[in-house]
Amino acid sequence: PVVSGGVDPLKGSLDEALLAPSKAHIFGTDKMGRDIFARVIYGARASLTATFGVVALIFFIGTTLGVIAGYFGGIVDSIMRIADMMLSFPGLVLALAVAGIMGASMKNAIVAVVVVNWTKYARLGRSLVLKIRHRDYVEAAIVTGSKTPYMILRYMLPNALPTLIITAATDIGGMMLELAAMSFLGFGAKPPAPEWGYMLNEGRACIQSAPWMMIFPGLAIFIVVVVFDILDPKDE
Repeated sequence: PVVSGGVDPLKGSLDEALLAPSKAHIFGTDKMGRDIFARVIYGARASLTATFGVVALIFFIGTTLGVIAGYFGGIVDSIMRIADMMLSFPGLVLALAVAGIMGASMKNAIVAVVVVNWTKYARLGRSLVLKIRHRDYVEAAIVTGSKTPYMILRYMLPNALPTLIITAATDIGGMMLELAAMSFLGFGAKPPAPEWGYMLNEGRACIQSAPWMMIFPGLAIFIVVVVFDILDPKDE
Protein backbone atom coordinates (compact mmCIF):
# COMPACT_ATOMS: atom_id res chain seq x y z
CA PRO A 1 0.00 0.00 0.00
CA VAL A 2 1.14 3.52 -0.84
CA VAL A 3 -0.54 6.71 0.37
CA SER A 4 -0.52 10.09 -1.29
CA GLY A 5 3.07 11.22 -1.85
CA GLY A 6 4.32 7.73 -2.65
CA VAL A 7 5.14 6.77 0.96
CA ASP A 8 4.59 3.14 1.94
CA PRO A 9 3.22 2.96 5.52
CA LEU A 10 4.53 -0.58 5.96
CA LYS A 11 8.14 -0.01 4.93
CA GLY A 12 10.82 1.85 6.83
CA SER A 13 14.52 2.19 7.35
CA LEU A 14 16.28 1.73 10.66
CA ASP A 15 18.55 4.59 9.63
CA GLU A 16 15.51 6.86 9.97
CA ALA A 17 14.13 5.37 13.19
CA LEU A 18 12.55 7.71 15.76
CA LEU A 19 13.06 10.90 13.77
CA ALA A 20 11.24 13.90 15.19
CA PRO A 21 8.59 15.66 13.06
CA SER A 22 10.22 17.57 10.18
CA LYS A 23 9.56 18.62 6.59
CA ALA A 24 10.57 15.16 5.39
CA HIS A 25 8.36 13.39 7.95
CA ILE A 26 5.75 15.81 9.28
CA PHE A 27 4.57 13.38 11.99
CA GLY A 28 8.04 11.90 12.55
CA THR A 29 8.94 8.24 12.23
CA ASP A 30 8.51 5.21 14.48
CA LYS A 31 11.11 2.81 15.87
CA MET A 32 11.18 0.96 12.54
CA GLY A 33 11.73 4.14 10.55
CA ARG A 34 8.23 4.11 9.08
CA ASP A 35 6.54 7.42 8.30
CA ILE A 36 3.88 8.04 10.98
CA PHE A 37 1.87 10.42 8.80
CA ALA A 38 1.51 7.72 6.15
CA ARG A 39 0.54 5.17 8.80
CA VAL A 40 -2.05 7.48 10.36
CA ILE A 41 -3.63 8.23 6.98
CA TYR A 42 -3.60 4.60 5.86
CA GLY A 43 -4.73 3.48 9.33
CA ALA A 44 -7.92 5.51 8.94
CA ARG A 45 -9.16 2.88 6.50
CA ALA A 46 -8.66 0.03 8.95
CA SER A 47 -10.05 1.90 11.95
CA LEU A 48 -13.09 3.40 10.22
CA THR A 49 -13.93 0.23 8.27
CA ALA A 50 -13.83 -1.85 11.44
CA THR A 51 -15.91 0.71 13.34
CA PHE A 52 -18.63 0.96 10.69
CA GLY A 53 -18.63 -2.83 10.37
CA VAL A 54 -19.19 -3.24 14.11
CA VAL A 55 -22.00 -0.68 14.20
CA ALA A 56 -23.71 -2.28 11.18
CA LEU A 57 -23.50 -5.77 12.68
CA ILE A 58 -24.75 -4.88 16.15
CA PHE A 59 -27.54 -2.81 14.58
CA PHE A 60 -28.69 -5.66 12.34
CA ILE A 61 -28.38 -8.46 14.91
CA GLY A 62 -29.78 -6.49 17.83
CA THR A 63 -32.67 -4.98 15.88
CA THR A 64 -33.67 -8.32 14.36
CA LEU A 65 -33.66 -10.19 17.66
CA GLY A 66 -35.32 -7.34 19.56
CA VAL A 67 -38.16 -6.89 17.07
CA ILE A 68 -38.81 -10.64 16.92
CA ALA A 69 -38.78 -10.97 20.71
CA GLY A 70 -41.10 -8.00 21.15
CA TYR A 71 -43.56 -9.12 18.50
CA PHE A 72 -43.88 -12.79 19.39
CA GLY A 73 -43.26 -12.65 23.16
CA GLY A 74 -43.54 -15.84 25.17
CA ILE A 75 -40.74 -18.34 24.73
CA VAL A 76 -39.17 -16.26 21.97
CA ASP A 77 -38.87 -13.39 24.43
CA SER A 78 -36.42 -15.50 26.46
CA ILE A 79 -33.75 -14.06 24.15
CA MET A 80 -33.84 -11.06 26.46
CA ARG A 81 -32.72 -13.16 29.39
CA ILE A 82 -29.45 -13.74 27.54
CA ALA A 83 -29.21 -9.99 26.96
CA ASP A 84 -29.84 -9.31 30.66
CA MET A 85 -27.15 -11.77 31.66
CA MET A 86 -24.60 -10.19 29.31
CA LEU A 87 -25.44 -6.67 30.48
CA SER A 88 -24.46 -7.66 34.02
CA PHE A 89 -20.79 -7.84 32.94
CA PRO A 90 -18.59 -4.81 32.19
CA GLY A 91 -18.65 -4.51 28.38
CA LEU A 92 -14.95 -4.09 27.63
CA VAL A 93 -13.92 -6.79 30.11
CA LEU A 94 -16.31 -9.28 28.49
CA ALA A 95 -15.10 -8.29 25.01
CA LEU A 96 -11.49 -8.86 26.10
CA ALA A 97 -12.43 -12.28 27.46
CA VAL A 98 -14.14 -13.26 24.19
CA ALA A 99 -11.23 -11.99 22.10
CA GLY A 100 -8.76 -13.76 24.37
CA ILE A 101 -10.54 -17.07 23.82
CA MET A 102 -10.75 -16.61 20.06
CA GLY A 103 -7.22 -15.26 19.60
CA ALA A 104 -5.81 -11.84 18.86
CA SER A 105 -6.79 -10.42 15.46
CA MET A 106 -8.83 -7.53 14.14
CA LYS A 107 -11.53 -9.88 12.91
CA ASN A 108 -11.85 -11.51 16.33
CA ALA A 109 -11.86 -8.11 18.03
CA ILE A 110 -14.80 -7.09 15.85
CA VAL A 111 -16.65 -10.31 16.70
CA ALA A 112 -15.97 -9.76 20.42
CA VAL A 113 -17.31 -6.20 20.38
CA VAL A 114 -20.40 -7.32 18.43
CA VAL A 115 -21.07 -10.18 20.87
CA VAL A 116 -21.03 -7.72 23.76
CA ASN A 117 -22.95 -4.79 22.26
CA TRP A 118 -25.89 -6.33 20.35
CA THR A 119 -27.85 -6.52 23.60
CA LYS A 120 -28.40 -2.75 23.73
CA TYR A 121 -30.16 -2.73 20.38
CA ALA A 122 -32.13 -5.87 21.15
CA ARG A 123 -33.59 -4.40 24.32
CA LEU A 124 -34.31 -1.06 22.69
CA GLY A 125 -35.93 -2.69 19.65
CA ARG A 126 -38.06 -4.92 21.88
CA SER A 127 -39.27 -2.01 24.00
CA LEU A 128 -40.21 0.02 20.91
CA VAL A 129 -42.17 -2.89 19.43
CA LEU A 130 -43.99 -3.54 22.71
CA LYS A 131 -45.26 0.04 22.69
CA ILE A 132 -47.32 -0.60 19.57
CA ARG A 133 -47.76 -4.38 19.61
CA HIS A 134 -51.18 -4.22 21.28
CA ARG A 135 -52.47 -1.04 19.68
CA ASP A 136 -55.96 -1.31 18.19
CA TYR A 137 -54.85 -0.84 14.59
CA VAL A 138 -52.22 -3.59 14.95
CA GLU A 139 -54.75 -5.99 16.48
CA ALA A 140 -57.20 -5.12 13.71
CA ALA A 141 -54.61 -5.88 11.03
CA ILE A 142 -53.93 -9.27 12.62
CA VAL A 143 -57.65 -10.08 12.83
CA THR A 144 -58.12 -9.22 9.15
CA GLY A 145 -55.53 -11.81 8.22
CA SER A 146 -52.30 -9.85 7.84
CA LYS A 147 -49.30 -12.19 7.85
CA THR A 148 -46.41 -11.93 10.28
CA PRO A 149 -43.81 -10.71 7.72
CA TYR A 150 -46.21 -7.96 6.62
CA MET A 151 -46.91 -6.92 10.23
CA ILE A 152 -43.24 -6.67 11.06
CA LEU A 153 -42.30 -4.77 7.90
CA ARG A 154 -45.40 -2.54 7.83
CA TYR A 155 -45.84 -1.67 11.50
CA MET A 156 -43.01 -2.87 13.75
CA LEU A 157 -39.87 -1.82 11.88
CA PRO A 158 -41.08 1.65 10.76
CA ASN A 159 -41.79 2.53 14.39
CA ALA A 160 -38.52 1.14 15.73
CA LEU A 161 -35.98 2.05 13.05
CA PRO A 162 -35.76 5.86 13.53
CA THR A 163 -34.74 5.56 17.20
CA LEU A 164 -32.40 2.64 16.48
CA ILE A 165 -30.69 4.49 13.61
CA ILE A 166 -30.09 7.50 15.84
CA THR A 167 -28.66 5.20 18.50
CA ALA A 168 -26.33 3.59 15.95
CA ALA A 169 -25.09 6.99 14.77
CA THR A 170 -24.31 8.09 18.32
CA ASP A 171 -22.49 4.80 18.99
CA ILE A 172 -19.91 5.23 16.21
CA GLY A 173 -17.45 7.13 18.40
CA GLY A 174 -17.85 4.71 21.28
CA MET A 175 -17.30 1.68 19.07
CA MET A 176 -14.13 3.26 17.65
CA LEU A 177 -12.81 3.75 21.19
CA GLU A 178 -13.61 0.14 22.08
CA LEU A 179 -11.83 -1.25 19.03
CA ALA A 180 -8.85 1.04 19.63
CA ALA A 181 -8.72 -0.15 23.23
CA MET A 182 -8.77 -3.78 22.07
CA SER A 183 -5.84 -3.15 19.72
CA PHE A 184 -3.97 -1.13 22.34
CA LEU A 185 -4.24 -4.04 24.78
CA GLY A 186 -3.01 -6.51 22.16
CA PHE A 187 -6.33 -8.17 21.27
CA GLY A 188 -6.94 -6.44 17.94
CA ALA A 189 -4.76 -5.46 14.99
CA LYS A 190 -1.39 -7.15 14.71
CA PRO A 191 1.90 -5.86 13.24
CA PRO A 192 2.65 -4.39 10.83
CA ALA A 193 -0.93 -3.18 10.37
CA PRO A 194 -1.21 0.63 10.65
CA GLU A 195 -4.24 0.72 12.94
CA TRP A 196 -4.63 3.64 15.35
CA GLY A 197 -5.11 1.62 18.53
CA TYR A 198 -2.14 -0.61 17.78
CA MET A 199 -0.02 2.44 16.89
CA LEU A 200 -0.70 3.76 20.40
CA ASN A 201 0.51 0.43 21.76
CA GLU A 202 3.69 0.68 19.70
CA GLY A 203 4.38 4.19 20.93
CA ARG A 204 3.87 3.38 24.60
CA ALA A 205 7.45 2.16 25.08
CA CYS A 206 8.81 5.36 23.52
CA ILE A 207 6.50 7.85 25.18
CA GLN A 208 9.39 9.82 26.71
CA SER A 209 11.94 9.61 23.89
CA ALA A 210 9.49 9.81 20.96
CA PRO A 211 6.10 11.08 22.19
CA TRP A 212 4.94 11.79 18.62
CA MET A 213 4.44 8.04 18.16
CA MET A 214 1.44 8.28 20.51
CA ILE A 215 0.39 11.89 20.01
CA PHE A 216 -0.65 11.69 16.35
CA PRO A 217 -2.57 8.38 16.40
CA GLY A 218 -4.22 9.58 19.61
CA LEU A 219 -5.20 12.86 17.95
CA ALA A 220 -6.65 10.95 15.00
CA ILE A 221 -8.89 8.91 17.32
CA PHE A 222 -9.85 12.01 19.30
CA ILE A 223 -10.77 14.05 16.21
CA VAL A 224 -12.88 11.30 14.64
CA VAL A 225 -14.77 10.61 17.89
CA VAL A 226 -15.42 14.33 18.44
CA VAL A 227 -16.61 14.76 14.83
CA PHE A 228 -19.16 11.97 15.16
CA ASP A 229 -20.33 13.35 18.51
CA ILE A 230 -20.78 16.83 16.97
CA LEU A 231 -22.78 15.30 14.13
CA ASP A 232 -25.22 13.77 16.61
CA PRO A 233 -28.47 13.36 14.60
CA LYS A 234 -30.54 14.01 17.73
CA ASP A 235 -29.59 17.66 17.37
CA GLU A 236 -30.99 17.89 13.84
